[in-house]
This record gives sequence, structure tokens and C-alpha cells, in this order.
Amino acid sequence: MEGFTTQLSSALVERINLGIIVLDADLHIHHWNTFVSELCSMPLDQALGRPLLEVFPQANSPGFTRDIDLARKRGKHVYSHWLEAPPIPLKPQDEANELLPLQSTLFFPFNGPDGAQYFGLVVYDTSAVAQSNAQLQAALKALGRKQAEQDQLLRRLETANSQLLQSEKLAAIGQLAAGVAHEINNPIGYVFSNLKTLDGYVHNLLKIIDALDSASSLEEMRQIKRNLEYDYIRGDVEALIEESEDGIDRVKRIISALKDFSHIEEEEFRPADLHRGLDTTLNVVNNELKYKAEVIKEYAELPEVVCIPSQINQVVMNLLVNAAHAIEQFGRITLRTGHEGDWVWIEVEDSGKGIDPKLINRIFEPFFTTKPVGKGTGLGLALSYNIVQKHNGHIEVHSEPGLGTRFRVRLPVSQPATQPPEDGQTP
Repeated sequence: MEGFTTQLSSALVERINLGIIVLDADLHIHHWNTFVSELCSMPLDQALGRPLLEVFPQANSPGFTRDIDLARKRGKHVYSHWLEAPPIPLKPQDEANELLPLQSTLFFPFNGPDGAQYFGLVVYDTSAVAQSNAQLQAALKALGRKQAEQDQLLRRLETANSQLLQSEKLAAIGQLAAGVAHEINNPIGYVFSNLKTLDGYVHNLLKIIDALDSASSLEEMRQIKRNLEYDYIRGDVEALIEESEDGIDRVKRIISALKDFSHIEEEEFRPADLHRGLDTTLNVVNNELKYKAEVIKEYAELPEVVCIPSQINQVVMNLLVNAAHAIEQFGRITLRTGHEGDWVWIEVEDSGKGIDPKLINRIFEPFFTTKPVGKGTGLGLALSYNIVQKHNGHIEVHSEPGLGTRFRVRLPVSQPATQPPEDGQTP
């Protein structure tokens, strides 16, 4: 009789219009019924013994992970609805159904005949049930329309956000252009002046050389050299050449810094030397800083950090320029770095006027600025916040009115291999 009952149970499991998956204690697939094979287009023998999360990567979501933890630690039967991103994707049974796909799951622990712990996962498409309920059907249709509207709004917001961020980049470039031009014009100016002076010196030296053919005595040659200030020219030429070389080197460094800084469209994460990026950024914004503050560098030993270097440079640039603007007379800006376990940090501290405590919670809002009209777009810190979030990092601020402000950007040394999918669970 017991054997016949077991056969009846097995027949029921195979013919029921529900997906039933049996998992061992380590969530490896022990069995599933025909319903799962048909609607997942995968025979059981291809999944037997494999981890559930390997066969169905969609199940690796925060919502379903929570269900597993509740069942494992508290011995609960966990029932969930999924409007999107269901843990076990099933082909729709009704292709003509215009409603949002609605999936329900029941996850629970049980003990097998051998006394070991197993888990049961029951999966079923409740869209058909919704169709038989007029109110639920109307609600799902309304949700579908709302979701379509929200998706369209999100696309518009993403486009607008991209345009705003690009505007901020252009504004930052425009703000720096005059300073960079000044930084280049200074060395170019004195190199040009030195060349004009050298032109006069060469002209006089050629006169001395030409006089060798016509001079009647050694004393006459000495007199010509004295008249053309040969001794002074000889001493000054070396200084002029050395100064001109320094000027050209300065221009080369600025151009190199701009070249490193200007990879605006770079989007790939790669290992990078953060200190090189910080020095590059300091070179680019030097004209913004040198008349407002003494810049102090306090660098620690850092490993290479996986990041998008040009974007981190832009964050540091925004923080440095803001620090300079916060200093009313002449002050101090300290650029620090540090390393703690799997994290590194970059800190920009100024001795400026600080931020009003009432405003500090708003500084990362788009378009919010404490600068006078025409002096700030209100997008610099919002852009910086978005970049740091994109790098799975954090940005912290500490400020005391009258004493200054300190921003700290914390970044992971390595980026996670994959981002966790959106939780598809609905209340």
C-alpha cells in the first residue's frame, strides 16, 4: 500500500500544472517535474546535481536570497509574488496574454526519508488566475500601463541627466580654459622674449666673428668685443637657454596633463595609479589654485585601483576647484590619500569658510549651489556623487563654519565582477 501511495504522489507531482523543484541542503538540484522541463526548455538530466543559481542565474537576486535565508535560518514557508525578474523564468503559457507576467513562488524546508534537510520550491504562473478576477485583471493592466509610462519617463530622465552631466563637463572645461591658457602663455611668453634677446646676441656675435678678417691688431679685436659686450653675452646666453628649456618643459607638462585628463569618453574600468591622476589634475587646475591656496600633498602608499581614471580625475578637479572658491583670501588645501584593506580614499581639505549645517544635506542635489549667481551650475558635486556611486564607492563630507571643509572619496581597490540584478519581488 505504501508503494502504491508513493506512485500516486509521484504521478501527481509530474502531472500537476505547477513547477516543483527539490533542492538539497546546498541548493543543488535533486529533482524537478515535467512542468519545469517543458516551460524552461531544459531536461532534468542537464540540471541534476548542479547549483540552482548556476542553472537559473536570475535567482541570484536580493529578494530571492532573502527568501532562502528565511527558510534556512527560521524554518519558514516563504511565499512571494514577482511582477518582473522572477527567479525561475518560465515561458508564458498564454502567448496572447496582454497582462504583466505574474509569477508566485513558495520556498520551504523539509526533511527527507534519510533525515537530511531538503528544500522545496514551487513555482507557478498566476497570470491566468488574475484573468479570472476582473478587478485583479484591471489592476494588472493599469500596472502594465504605469510601468510603460515609468519606463518612458526613466528613459527621458536618463537622456536629460546625460545632457546635464555633459553640460557640466563643458562648463568645467570652459572654466579651466582661461587658466590653462594663462599657464601656457607665461612660459611661451618668456621663451619668445628670450628668443628675441638671443637674436640680438647672435647678431653681435656674428659681428665679432666678421671683424676677425678686417681687424689690424689684437687690441682692436678686444675693443670690438668690449663695445659689443661679449663677456655679458657669453654669461647670459647659457641662462637664457636654460630658462627657455624650463619654459618648454613646463608647456610639455601642461599638455601632457591635459592629454591625460581629457579622456572624457573613456568608459572602461582598468587598473590605474591614482597618484598620477591626482598630479595630472593639480597641473590642470594649477591656475585656479596658486593664487588662492598653498597646496599640500600627503600621499600614502596605494595599490593600483580599478576605476575609470578620467572620471576620478574629474571628481578630484571639482573638489579642488570648490575648495579654492571656498577660500576668501589665501589659505591652504590639503590633498591626502590612504589605504584601508580593500578600500582606498582620497581627501580634499580646505581652510575656507565651511558649509552652513542647514545646507550640508543638500550639497549633492543637482542645481543646488552656495556660490553667487553666475559662479556655479550646481552640478559639480552631483556629477561627482554619481561618478563615485558608479564606482561602488562613497563620498563623505565634514565641515565646520569658519574652519573649513573636508571631502573624502572612498573607492574599492577592485570592482565587483557583476552588479546584482534588480529585486523583482513585489510587496
